Amino acid sequence: MGKTSALVGAATLQLAAGLAGQVVALRRRHHYDVPFMTGSPEHVGRDSWWFGTAISAPSSMLATQAWAIHRLRRGPDDRARRALRRLGTGMVCGYLSERLCRHRLTPAGLDPVETPIVAAGFAGTVAMALLSRP
Repeated sequence: MGKTSALVGAATLQLAAGLAGQVVALRRRHHYDVPFMTGSPEHVGRDSWWFGTAISAPSSMLATQAWAIHRLRRGPDDRARRALRRLGTGMVCGYLSERLCRHRLTPAGLDPVETPIVAAGFAGTVAMALLSRP
C-alpha cells in the first residue's frame, strides 16, 4: 500500500466518522464547546455548517475533505494532499479542544455510540496529518 493509498484510506475513515458524528450530534443536540467559544443546543444545526458540532468538524471542512479524497483517488495531487494536511492538523486541535470529545475518550465518558465515532475520527485526523506530509 502506497503512501497516497494510505492517506486516502485514513481520510475516508475520518470523513465517515465526521459524517456519523454530524448525524449523532444533530440528533442528540450536542453543540460545540471549546475553551474560547460555546454553541447552544437550539442552534446546533445552524452552527454545524461553520463551527461544527461536539463530535464533528464543520460541514464546510467535511466537504473540502471529500473534494480532496476524490482528487487523490484519481491520482497524485499535491493540492489535495496539502488540503488534507491542513484539515488533519486543524482537526487534531479541534478534537483535543472539544470538551465532549475529551470526555468520550475517558473511562467515565464511554458511550457505545459516540466513543467509537470520536476515537475513529481522532485517529483519522492524526493519520491524515502524518500521512500527508511531503
